[in-house]
Amino acid sequence: MKRLLFAFAGMAMAVTAQAAELGDDGLHKADWMRDTFKDLSEDLSEATANGQRLLILVEQRGCIYCTRMHEEVFIKEDIAQMLSDDYFVVQVNMFGDIEITDFDGEVLAEKDAVKKWGALFTPFLMFFPEESDGTLPADELAVATMPGAFGPATTRNLLTWVLEKGYDSEEPFQKYHARKFEESKN
Repeated sequence: MKRLLFAFAGMAMAVTAQAAELGDDGLHKADWMRDTFKDLSEDLSEATANGQRLLILVEQRGCIYCTRMHEEVFIKEDIAQMLSDDYFVVQVNMFGDIEITDFDGEVLAEKDAVKKWGALFTPFLMFFPEESDGTLPADELAVATMPGAFGPATTRNLLTWVLEKGYDSEEPFQKYHARKFEESKN
């Protein structure tokens, strides 16, 4: 019994050590997130200049699925490395009041931008091309979106598919993901 209690205590400490840090706004914070003025055209230009892809991550306070992503998926070493090296991640609060300048030039509060983009679930990831002509809003410019929480394999494959510009290929993401899944079994 004592051994079981020590094992349980060790697991509890391990989970605590990996817990995602929460900011004052109640949202998870990670080292790979960028603190910007939320002018999406400027963020896109900076991402492209850095050789990265812009990724908007919409989250909300108390979101159990956001917590799952931060505690079980984003912490995977290869995924965290990809988010840090290859992506310029800007966090948006689904119910926040901070102003965002959308790609089409419209300035609105985070909560209004999220509504405009039709993001109903959190987390909600939006991936963008390297350029924008300034005419399309984020939801129309996005090359891929991921509404909701997914496991490490799906998330890893989507991050890779975007980097490989799979959205320009004949192979849609679901077929790419199925192929990668089969390859990982061998």
